[in-house]
Amino acid sequence: MDTEIKNAVSAVDQDAQYDDRAKRLLGNKTILAHILVKTVDEFKGMDPKEAVNYIEGEPFISVIPVEPGLTNAEKEEAGQRIVGFNTENTEINEGLVRFDIVFYVRMKDGLSQIIVNVEAQKDAPTEYNVLNRAIFYVSRLVSSQKERDFVNTNYDDIKRVFSIWICMNMSQNSMNYVHLTNDGLLGSYEWGGKIDLLNIVLIGLSQELPEHDEKYELHRLLGALLSKKLTSDEKLNIIETEYDIPIEDSLRKDVSVMCNLSQGIRDAEDVKIIMNMHRDGYSLEQIARIVEKTIDEVEAVIEKREPVLA
Repeated sequence: MDTEIKNAVSAVDQDAQYDDRAKRLLGNKTILAHILVKTVDEFKGMDPKEAVNYIEGEPFISVIPVEPGLTNAEKEEAGQRIVGFNTENTEINEGLVRFDIVFYVRMKDGLSQIIVNVEAQKDAPTEYNVLNRAIFYVSRLVSSQKERDFVNTNYDDIKRVFSIWICMNMSQNSMNYVHLTNDGLLGSYEWGGKIDLLNIVLIGLSQELPEHDEKYELHRLLGALLSKKLTSDEKLNIIETEYDIPIEDSLRKDVSVMCNLSQGIRDAEDVKIIMNMHRDGYSLEQIARIVEKTIDEVEAVIEKREPVLA
């Protein structure tokens, strides 16, 4: 196989693995608690250590299909028909689009629940507007509740839904809250119902890590977690010392693997840049200066030897 094709395939595979680790990190209940206290009205201002107790069970990570008709699964239990989220093996119906992270949250009244979806994007998509996709996702999470969270025409039992989108590599740090409003156009009739059922939060992360202050507290945490520039030790130091998050072995491993994968992705990108510049007639010195490698390293790539990129 041609070296460039090998590098391209390797980069795609590493990218997929990086995305998987990113979802696992974001799906850590302590991290989700930090997201909750900054995005869901009832939990704002709460200590994340307390908020984590309201997350029910383990979050579903990359297992719930988005497609209509496939989000739920039915089974018989004690002679009763039970409808729940479809958590079939991800290899079945491979290629289906799946929610990144979905979980239930028990509200402080101890009775009601909300459904929260968290999605991670490496950057703002160019083929569509991310808000349109978020509206589709939040609508699916409402419509899929029929027969699972409410039956027949019991529409008053629909649970509130939050779809939270984290977009990396944006031009600035930002956060937007998109929700329904009720504009009275004629008369003063009060229509019953829950206008707060649909909730979308769009979080933009810039490439540069912001300072740790209240305004950018969540952005700094998420930016550090998902950064391709910080080392494993730098990430863990921010997580532990600034956010008082216990570093469990699983969290440490996911951070370490993510850092290694991001290095591999950068190396594969460097190989592509080096070969393109070489074909365009750039000198070894020029290429080495631009990709910040030694001339020997650049030469090794061009000669199609095993890359020795640091």
